[in-house]
Amino acid sequence: MKIANEINTYCPYCKAHTPHKVKNVSKGQQRGLSKATRRHNRAIAGYVGSVEPKVHPKKLGKKQKVLLECKKCKKSVEKVFGRRTRKKIEIKR
Repeated sequence: MKIANEINTYCPYCKAHTPHKVKNVSKGQQRGLSKATRRHNRAIAGYVGSVEPKVHPKKLGKKQKVLLECKKCKKSVEKVFGRRTRKKIEIKR
């Protein structure tokens, strides 16, 4: 799925249609001190049974998300393009 590197779309902060710069959304880093991470580390510290999650069937495609940055007010908004798609988003330069 190819997307232009600049699109004209609605900005909820300006409350108008303005040009936006398109960026890929990268997944954030997991918190090391969250409750689930601490519980998992405690479980794998000793000799225990299975602590890994059960394997579920993979979905055929993911919803593709991009980050739109308004050129007027410099605020960012996430937007999901289309339904489930097998192709990754490719930003045209």
